[in-house]
Amino acid sequence: QVQLVESGGGLVQAGGSLRLSCAATGRTFRIVSMGWFRQVPGKEREFVAAITWRGGSAYYADSVKGRFTNSRDNVKNTVYLQMSSLKPEDTAVYYCAASFSGGVLATEGNYDNWGQGTQVTVSS
Repeated sequence: QVQLVESGGGLVQAGGSLRLSCAATGRTFRIVSMGWFRQVPGKEREFVAAITWRGGSAYYADSVKGRFTNSRDNVKNTVYLQMSSLKPEDTAVYYCAASFSGGVLATEGNYDNWGQGTQVTVSS
């Protein structure tokens, strides 16, 4: 098991920036990749970004490509999601997740442990 705690959410105006953090504790040696997903009430959770734990290769949904940057600090066992040029449609609860087996990074089912989520609200 890996415990994940997100932080950094909040309220920001459109065009602004926020940086989310996700700290992992526990059996972190099992982590193969880390993902970020987001969910709006009444909608399914959607993939935002992911990063491979060892190589640091990052992947993004088309909707955030060029605006969001995913990074990790293996010493601190923390991943970051730097979000810039935020839009009202980015408003959601953001979740980080850990995958022990890899697979398709955009697929929820490939992730084993999830954080509690952090709210991001972008006002117009």
